[in-house]
Amino acid sequence: MYIVIVDTGCANLTSIKVAINNLGYNATITSEPSIILKSNKIFLPGVGTASAVMDLLSKKKIINVIRECKQTILGICLGMQLFCASSEESNGVKTIGIIKTPALRLKVNNLSLPHIGWNQITFQKGHALFKNIPNNSRFYFVHSYIVPINKYTLSTTNYGINFSSIIQKDNFFGVQFHPEKSGNIGSQLLKNFLEI
Repeated sequence: MYIVIVDTGCANLTSIKVAINNLGYNATITSEPSIILKSNKIFLPGVGTASAVMDLLSKKKIINVIRECKQTILGICLGMQLFCASSEESNGVKTIGIIKTPALRLKVNNLSLPHIGWNQITFQKGHALFKNIPNNSRFYFVHSYIVPINKYTLSTTNYGINFSSIIQKDNFFGVQFHPEKSGNIGSQLLKNFLEI
């Protein structure tokens, strides 16, 4: 299996690669469209700002490659938010547009932002991605923006409000948390994704 991690210029690329290696797979970090197109599985990670990552994807001519890909692709954290039509970040950023929902700033009254730490995910339906993962398992989150609950939501999490912690539309999967920082349960989710 040929696995690609899209080089979005963010800091956690190596930790995702190591997490995949620990499962017995090899992954290539690249921003080369021709290599991405040849892959079987794609990871779109994200740390930082939507505008910076969208600028980089645009410069590298990757946006349409992602939009049109037929392989299963997993957006992680900001990578999941980029599947939305837009982000409220920086007064509005046009994003990849796989789903028509906008990514919104997380509005919590008396809770600190960003939302950092371990939190539960609650399944909304059964899915192969959840194999050997108990409902209400805890994963590691770091984010200030959310994908609202919508028809593509597979699991929800609560931090002041409920939001989508996993989404799926066709071959596009997204997780708001960081599986590569979520210990054994995160490894199981990555394994499940690679075996779908």
